[in-house]
Amino acid sequence: MTVNPGFQLSIDVKGRLCLVLGGGEEAADKVQRLLQAGAKVTVINPTLNDALRKLAASGKIIHRVRTFRASDGEGVTLVINAQKTDTDYARSLYELALKERFLLCSTDRPDLSTCTMPALVSRGHLRIAISTSGVAPALSARLRQDLAALFDDEFEAFLDWLRQLREASQAEEPDPERRRAQLREAVEGFKLSGTVTYPSAWRAASRTGVSQ
Repeated sequence: MTVNPGFQLSIDVKGRLCLVLGGGEEAADKVQRLLQAGAKVTVINPTLNDALRKLAASGKIIHRVRTFRASDGEGVTLVINAQKTDTDYARSLYELALKERFLLCSTDRPDLSTCTMPALVSRGHLRIAISTSGVAPALSARLRQDLAALFDDEFEAFLDWLRQLREASQAEEPDPERRRAQLREAVEGFKLSGTVTYPSAWRAASRTGVSQ
């Protein structure tokens, strides 16, 4: 299988219409990420889980109680297909995305998507995206869990302090080189360190030279 690592970037979806197809846990996770980014979210699915029902009841999302229609793709920025779908359906969504020029992420079919959503570590203003190019999503999830544990309340406060320092520097120091020097000095001494522990299955395979 040819693996496409993609081109990692962040998309500004604030105030833009985004669709999520599905009503379960996967859909709820993607909806929360879109809401945090300021998107206008519509969920299309006959049923919703408890978390999504609460969001719909509070007016934070719009719920269309039906299945997706081709006309739903008109004028949207992003469609996230969080359903376990068959190949024909995933391909039809992909072809529609190319025609209507919206971004499409089918979570279980990256090969029939125009973009993918990496695992995300989120803490205050911090965002760390983790991708294994789709070859090991379970590892991406594990990396996310371990990295999330490293960034605590103190880190969030430290990052916010850096934000305030940068804003003050921009307002008070006209020289860009001095501003950069001040900000570099502010993070001097910060260090992230850790170790990697590999599973026994990999250790056994590497000893015997088995790669698959």
